[in-house]
Amino acid sequence: MPEKISALNADGISEPFAAEAAPLEVFSHGERFGSSFRHLSSFGGGDHVGVALEELVPGKEKNPSHYHMLEEEHAYILEGALTLKLGARNYVMKTGDYVCFPAGQKVGHAFFNHTDAPCRYLIIGERNPNDVIVYPESGRVSVRLTGEGYGKAATMDYWEGIDASAPDAKARPGLAQE
Repeated sequence: MPEKISALNADGISEPFAAEAAPLEVFSHGERFGSSFRHLSSFGGGDHVGVALEELVPGKEKNPSHYHMLEEEHAYILEGALTLKLGARNYVMKTGDYVCFPAGQKVGHAFFNHTDAPCRYLIIGERNPNDVIVYPESGRVSVRLTGEGYGKAATMDYWEGIDASAPDAKARPGLAQE
């Protein structure tokens, strides 16, 4: 039986599905970054809200620290623990913890798995065709207007200015800093 490409039935109606039915995508860059994820909302036929089931393995960071000027993001930890880097502060998040990154909150955020076990979480966000995304570590700015990419992002590679070597444990402690 071939794999389904979406949860839509022959009449175009979105039906319930097991999260594992959504295709697994795996991402990695250098020693520092890597994760796996399933785009649940896309598989389910949604296009206004993005929902992904993500897994971050030990010692990896999801993506460079960033913030959105026009999009809001939310994360809910389902299983395991990780460190949330939020600006200059670090917070340990564990099963049942939740965080919101409001649009326009000019503080970069990134997830790092400081533990020896995978961490599974939901990431939820808008699918706003317009956004400005700032990456404080590299100085990169990505501008998306009605789905088009403009500005510095058009001339600067996504990874330019980012050290993708293994994370320095001292720079990413697992304990919350007060």
